[in-house]
Amino acid sequence: MFWKFDLHTTSHIDQLLDRDDVTLRELMEEDDVLQECKAQNRRLLLFLSQDQCMQELVNLITTEPPTDLEERMRFKFPNIACELLTSDVPIINDKLGADESLLEVLYHFLEQDPPLNPLLASFFSKTIGNLIARKTEQVISFLKKKEGFIGLVLNHIDASAMMDLLLRLISCVEPAPLRQEVLHWLNEEKLVQRLTELIHTGKDEERQSNASQTLCDIIRLSRDQANQMQENMEADPLLAVLESQDSVAGLLKNMFEGERSEASIVNGTQVLLTLLETRRPGLEGLMDLYSQGYERSYTVNSSILNAIEPHLKDFQQLLLVPPKKSAILTTVGVLEQPLGNARLHMARLVAALLQTSAPSICQELCNLATMDLLLDLFFKYSWNNFLHFQVELCVAAILSHPSLEERPSPALQNHDEQPAASGPEAQEEAVETGRTSDPHASIHNKCQLVQRILDAWEENDKIQAEGGTRRGNMGHLTRIANMVVQNLEKGPVHNQITDLIKELPEDCRGRWESFVDETLRETNRRNTVELAFSDYQIQQMTANFVDQFGFNDEEFSEHDENINATFDRIAEINFNLDANAAAFEACCKERIRQFDDAEEEEDIWEEKEMNYATQAKSRTRLKQSFYCLALFPGPGWTAHFRESGGTAASQTPAGWDSSSRSGAETQGSGWANFTEFQPFSG
Repeated sequence: MFWKFDLHTTSHIDQLLDRDDVTLRELMEEDDVLQECKAQNRRLLLFLSQDQCMQELVNLITTEPPTDLEERMRFKFPNIACELLTSDVPIINDKLGADESLLEVLYHFLEQDPPLNPLLASFFSKTIGNLIARKTEQVISFLKKKEGFIGLVLNHIDASAMMDLLLRLISCVEPAPLRQEVLHWLNEEKLVQRLTELIHTGKDEERQSNASQTLCDIIRLSRDQANQMQENMEADPLLAVLESQDSVAGLLKNMFEGERSEASIVNGTQVLLTLLETRRPGLEGLMDLYSQGYERSYTVNSSILNAIEPHLKDFQQLLLVPPKKSAILTTVGVLEQPLGNARLHMARLVAALLQTSAPSICQELCNLATMDLLLDLFFKYSWNNFLHFQVELCVAAILSHPSLEERPSPALQNHDEQPAASGPEAQEEAVETGRTSDPHASIHNKCQLVQRILDAWEENDKIQAEGGTRRGNMGHLTRIANMVVQNLEKGPVHNQITDLIKELPEDCRGRWESFVDETLRETNRRNTVELAFSDYQIQQMTANFVDQFGFNDEEFSEHDENINATFDRIAEINFNLDANAAAFEACCKERIRQFDDAEEEEDIWEEKEMNYATQAKSRTRLKQSFYCLALFPGPGWTAHFRESGGTAASQTPAGWDSSSRSGAETQGSGWANFTEFQPFSG
């Protein structure tokens, strides 16, 4: 910025500072007061750092302004005061961090009864956050002496600014030893447990939401910093508590205890989903997980799964009996019983659990027929693409699991480190009771996925044949069908899927084979054609596109000295003719008009009669030039001529051939007649 170079002109602020009776409010009225402060105008900084001025600035950001002021003016001075206090100027930081009386005024803001003014809360959080980053030791020492600090912050957690303040304490403290000290202090204050207690049916929804978001951010920040720190560094105590079985069990208890509300279920599930993350969320790779596998940056702690497993039946019950919701009007009509956010989060949780490949989790989900229920919802709510995507991920996770025979022995053990039952007797018992840990058999035997795909597809075709609208889940159903086909051909469960297809009734197996060979193949072809141009555009913008396009800096700079540089570059283009080169060269020599430097230049200002035929000829030549570029696209410009039984002359396009036979037909232009042009493929 310009103030770093001290290029500013004399400000009116200097004139005000010449007065002995100038006030802080007068200076804050000036539009450039913040610029002058950041430019470190010495006279202004000395004035602002006076005790009286600093006290007034802190009071402005912590005291509710009078209500009789005009609304747009009420928070003008508090906003400017906050910007001045957080302008990152050393003299102001030193004054504010070293003066405990000013810190006491700031701390007193937390002692008010909730709710806080959200704007003042943001000013307070920004000021304290800046001090935590710049005057870390002084501020942390002050806050640690306040026994009720964490309790006061959590008391105002309904204000998002308090959530930001907690995250600054976790992420903005340096150096590492001091940060570790702060983490232990927060752990001693039982921050995680107190945030978990806020996710409860009886709590305010805003407080629940902010508490849940704070826990999610703590998990992600702690994991990111754990990946960056050295091996000999001590583990994050907050993350250790969050991943412990007791902590997860306490969260689940709060979610399902008493009357179940959608807010507590959704917010609690968000924390569970964050704990189950194997990598940071993002768009890359999400849409093709089933083909690329699940490359984890870290593994899920088994204690998390141990705590979740006993409550899978509670999640199943939520899918069956969700919190009541009133009917809503959608673009496709009235939805009497909406899916709801709770059931959508249950689907997300099941997808995340299946991706862990934990045998006991998969077995319990199979026993509960959870996948069968999700497929029921998939077809019932045919316009909810959020749900469709989660069900697709569930199917992808199941099909990507290695078969039981291929799993290493440690994976066949349950969480109590006891070997899983095996052998003929155990298998017979599993068949008799319907309990199986093989998700592939479950998705076939209980879910009947192939039959559902065929029935849904035929029903959709019938609806469209009657003039109805194509169902909204058909795109995801196509992807699921393709997943089954791809894993039938190759994949970790190829043999099992092959056996399951063979076990289908003969009529169903015939329908499936016909569907794959005809309907699905045609659908994939049509989708490929419709998306071809979009794919082409995306593929052209590669990472090295700029390097390949145009000229290098050195070549560009040489053009002044060498006017032929551009034409030299064109001469370097390599034509690789795979067929009759002589015919091609002869055709080009005959048709391409050479540059004639001796041609007399015409006076552009001379008055003359407009000749439309000449203009038409120019447009025709321009059209031919673009067509020549289209004939030989891409790097290297390779021209391919198809072999035929005829002569070289017979390989020349009809338009060019006709022009050589009759010069009169082409009006003496020497160019092809493109209305009669036939493509090479013809």
